[in-house]
Amino acid sequence: MALAKITSVTGTAVVVPGDDIDTDRIIPARFMRCVTFDGLGQYAFYDVRFDPGTGKPLNHPLDRPEHKGASILISGNNFGCGSSREHAPQALQKFGIRAVVAGSFAEIFFGNCTTLGIPCVCVSDADRAKLAQAISANPALQVSVQLKTLRVEAGECSVPCTIKEGARQALGEGQWDAIGLLLDGAKAVSALEAKLPKISLVSLS
Repeated sequence: MALAKITSVTGTAVVVPGDDIDTDRIIPARFMRCVTFDGLGQYAFYDVRFDPGTGKPLNHPLDRPEHKGASILISGNNFGCGSSREHAPQALQKFGIRAVVAGSFAEIFFGNCTTLGIPCVCVSDADRAKLAQAISANPALQVSVQLKTLRVEAGECSVPCTIKEGARQALGEGQWDAIGLLLDGAKAVSALEAKLPKISLVSLS
């Protein structure tokens, strides 16, 4: 399967404020008892979206009507910290998030997002505040994460962003999924295997 070359992500955005938002908040552990990742999206940020006693919605930004269908998430520093659970970026992806803008990211979370084709870009506190203000004024505003120019654009608001060069290159060249690349190269792997000498194991007993 050919992987998409991801050089930009455009859509409406939702701001989920706060620093040190960990993977347990993104996807509570009790929802990880699944065979596949399908269906995880409904549980993204579950414990801060719903009252634990009544199950009633708590007016979390993800559930507000004006942010329905938002595909870009904007948050604080050290986003995705805590455990290394892959379920966290999977839950965001299944919810519909296609890019994350934050002050910084936990290393493993960043890597897991990259292998799902979700760009994670870093933007300064001051510039994220500008983006948040623009989105608050117009929730329908189209926001664009541009990996070629390293800018996040929201109407007249355009701010610089950073991303690790290796991740930017992998996304831009469609080489972000190691398993997908392996499957694409299955014939080449088999051909090479056929050329390699076989080693016979002889019992010494």
